[in-house]
Amino acid sequence: MDISSVQKLVLVSLICSMFPVIYGWGIDGHYAVCKIAQPLLNEAAADAVKQLLPKSADNDSGSMCSWADRVKFRYHWSSPLHYIDTPDSLCTYQYNRDCKDEDGEKGRCVAGAINNYTDQLLNYRTSTLSKANQYNLTEALLFLSHFIGDIHQPLHVGFTSDRGANTIDVHWYRRKTVLHHVWDNSIIETSEERYYDASVDDLINAIQRNITGPWADQVPKWEKCSLNKTTCPDIYASESIKAACEWAYKDVNEDSVLEDDYFLSRYPVVNKRLAQGGVRLAATLNRIFS
Repeated sequence: MDISSVQKLVLVSLICSMFPVIYGWGIDGHYAVCKIAQPLLNEAAADAVKQLLPKSADNDSGSMCSWADRVKFRYHWSSPLHYIDTPDSLCTYQYNRDCKDEDGEKGRCVAGAINNYTDQLLNYRTSTLSKANQYNLTEALLFLSHFIGDIHQPLHVGFTSDRGANTIDVHWYRRKTVLHHVWDNSIIETSEERYYDASVDDLINAIQRNITGPWADQVPKWEKCSLNKTTCPDIYASESIKAACEWAYKDVNEDSVLEDDYFLSRYPVVNKRLAQGGVRLAATLNRIFS
């Protein structure tokens, strides 16, 4: 390896250490949220999404649902917008207390980002073209779609000291990882391998059947927003920290080995959070564009 290659590797390592590695759901989780949402769009929202998606997406919002993770090293300012840090062990969320970045700037968290990009997208239908052009509405759509997924991942509203369980080392069966990654990826991947022939599309189909079947009576409550708001990230964040305490963190210590007892009791929680994320993304877009 030549000197220049070594220097490049050192530079990449320095960059990675400067910006926390905090992702929402993994690629499959975000893909699932957007794929669940798209068939639930009304005509106006479906048309707006089609117009705003890049042509390369071929009107498939799922293909762009992880875009916000891919651009974090280009848009460094966006990293704090993927999560919320809450006080350790309180198991509660309050916007005014918790929605801030590491420098204390208010509104820079995933709940604030959802509010911001919702407001930007409202210009698509309520403002003149010149005002709408103040914003990149394609990017606003991609950020919003991703962040509504993020806020439904319980450990994206986790504890401050462990950075949403990014510093809690565990073993997922025999593989060493961190607890945050278990909830981003491992539970979803294990369920795909075990029950869906390693197919994310089969997992999505199963969740969609639950939405129209056993969970159908819950869907109107998921869709509803308080006080006639367009989106309600504070509700979603409060649910996530509750789930983080009751399911993600519970009975987990440093170097815990997480196997079937953990997986079998937690994967239904993950599936329901994916379903809620998709239903609420669709409901938010329907309210924005209608």
